[in-house]
Amino acid sequence: MDTRTRIENALEKALARACASNAPPRLAAALRHAVFPGGAWVRPRLCHAVAAACGDDLPEVTDAAAAAVELLHCASLVHDDMPCFDDAPVRRGKASVHAAFGAPLALLCGDALIVLAFETIAMEAVAAPARMARLTTTVARSVGMPLGIVAGQAWEMEDRVDIAAYHRAKTGSLFVGAAMAGAVAAGADPNPWRHFGDRLGEAYQMADDLRDAVADAADIGKPVGQDAAHHRPNMVAEFGTGEVLRRLQGLVAGAVAAIPACPRADELEALVRSEAKRLVPKELAAYAA
Repeated sequence: MDTRTRIENALEKALARACASNAPPRLAAALRHAVFPGGAWVRPRLCHAVAAACGDDLPEVTDAAAAAVELLHCASLVHDDMPCFDDAPVRRGKASVHAAFGAPLALLCGDALIVLAFETIAMEAVAAPARMARLTTTVARSVGMPLGIVAGQAWEMEDRVDIAAYHRAKTGSLFVGAAMAGAVAAGADPNPWRHFGDRLGEAYQMADDLRDAVADAADIGKPVGQDAAHHRPNMVAEFGTGEVLRRLQGLVAGAVAAIPACPRADELEALVRSEAKRLVPKELAAYAA
């Protein structure tokens, strides 16, 4: 079974539990709206790729870890789009959850996805109880305080913003969590994968700053110019497009160099390079080549 099918099946299984016939219908619909159709699924694909590099001896645990990572990512998008933050009307080329269902249901939807992520780990990782605690802790640290997505969101409300800490928490943390969770799910030491995930997360944030500054909203399926509109740090505004492209290329090379020695390192390198190419706005593709 290919990776995308495994991710989709695991997410469908989790949503089937959450959206059972006795669930509130509109909230159940909001959960499904938030998760499907998915985006590029780069974070759960990263989790799978690292698990494969480490042996993937218990695929059901890898599937649970990857699904949890994606559910948490979706939850962060739901909350990030709400009126109290970005007030974004569009996500992934369709109405954001709050635009389609209202802010109260969007808040509950994000909360429910967070709970569902950890329920998924608890239920599906029962085959490897010795790995469950470490997997839960690894994933939790990537989304909570003091260095996870929640902290990243909170940096936007500080008077003085440490841009490196902001980017590392808001974007990089879940890449680190996905990479390390893949290793944990396969019974391997996650620590060698931390630096790889960190470099990849930095590259993704750099590309996201580029897309927000110069991409077309129709091409990326969400509003652009949000950093300027909400007075948030953006690397393009600080250093210019050319410098950010140069740094992005360096981070991609750094991520590739940080891949620990493993039998399937070439597949991980291919994933990193394809994602980097996909994320560069088409307006800048000629400069990034």
